[in-house]
Amino acid sequence: MAALSFIGRVFFVSVFVLSAYQEFNEFGSDGGPAAKALGPKFNVLSKHVATHIGFELPHVEMKHLILGAIVLKSLGSLLFIFSSSVGALLLLIHQAVASPVLYDFYNYDVDKKEFVQLFFKFSQNLALLGALLFFIGMKNSMPRRSSSSSSKKKGPKAKAN
Repeated sequence: MAALSFIGRVFFVSVFVLSAYQEFNEFGSDGGPAAKALGPKFNVLSKHVATHIGFELPHVEMKHLILGAIVLKSLGSLLFIFSSSVGALLLLIHQAVASPVLYDFYNYDVDKKEFVQLFFKFSQNLALLGALLFFIGMKNSMPRRSSSSSSKKKGPKAKAN
């Protein structure tokens, strides 16, 4: 059963590992195509935050955001494979922050083709987020096994006459 669980975690994490690997290979000196695609979306997010909340986001180099995403996905994946809640939490943070920025369907009309594509991708990422929440919840709801034999309670011994 443990082997199946491990294989399942490996398959689940493969989405994040392959994504991080692709971003790393295309990174270059300017952050690659991911940074070029993220730049306009981050600017729109900054304007939304500034107008609706009144808080201005600081200027951030896109290559630093992409590098942070690569590190979060890589480290989170490695820890998650070995059944760590910390790894799941790192992947959860990545999904919660990156999904609304990358898949900004809310900036398009419902009739537009882009809305449907972005909403579909956002929904897929939401499913991954839900799976990570489920993993963390199940991990925290299971009782922990005690490794020492002295902590096991034994019943009273019967006296021999």
